Amino acid sequence: MRFTTSAFLASAIGALQVASAPSGGLVRRASPTVYFCGDSTMAKNGGGDGDTDGWGNYIGNYLTATTVNKAIGGRSARSYWNEGRFQEVVDLVVSGDIVVIEFGHNDGGSPESNDNARSDCPGTGTETCISDSTGETVYTFVYYVIQASNLLLAKGATVVLSSQTPNNQWETGTYGGSAPRFVGYQKTAADALGDSVTFVDHFQAVSNMYLKLGSDAVNALYPNDHTHTSPEGATLAAQAFVQAISENMNGTTSLVSYVTTPVTTVY
Repeated sequence: MRFTTSAFLASAIGALQVASAPSGGLVRRASPTVYFCGDSTMAKNGGGDGDTDGWGNYIGNYLTATTVNKAIGGRSARSYWNEGRFQEVVDLVVSGDIVVIEFGHNDGGSPESNDNARSDCPGTGTETCISDSTGETVYTFVYYVIQASNLLLAKGATVVLSSQTPNNQWETGTYGGSAPRFVGYQKTAADALGDSVTFVDHFQAVSNMYLKLGSDAVNALYPNDHTHTSPEGATLAAQAFVQAISENMNGTTSLVSYVTTPVTTVY
């Protein structure tokens, strides 16, 4: 089942904005809290193997605002939504808070073939699929991100859509910097939401850093697989994220005022 026109997407976005509008006045903190929504590459303990950690566990060292890491290992935009984890963050935020959303590592595959409850429906708009496992209607990565963003925006939060970190780009000994499709999908969601959100190409920032570091240094950051980094690698990913923000790599975000200076340059 497919609904691909931009008009339909715009209508869906508008409907979500109306449906999620708060009934009372917005509350604002004196200083914002920054919430981070993501998967194991952002989450505490990373891949859960004792050797890896997520960059969301270190980002607080480089921002002056309070940070709360809500990333959970193994999640996709779809499963984070279905488990009510986006709603949990919606319930926590108040006006002026900032939410960073970064998924992609677990969103691949097809819900129509051996559905793992994480795969999104392929596409960049409002295409839908039917799960061969649960029978549920499954939406696209872009759609889940837009739904979550609009709920957060309705609470008065600002939203930063961040592209996923790369896997080990030096795994074969030769640099391979091509981006997976979910990097583009995150930008598509940002473009659909317009000025309501900002975009940070975390993938590109870390890619620039990996190219600078070279094969031996980057391979040393991946102790067990090509996705999860050591604490040192997670620290570097956090630093790359902050450098991208401080340099307005993809335009000015709401986080730029809370970057700790001097900024560590990693790429």
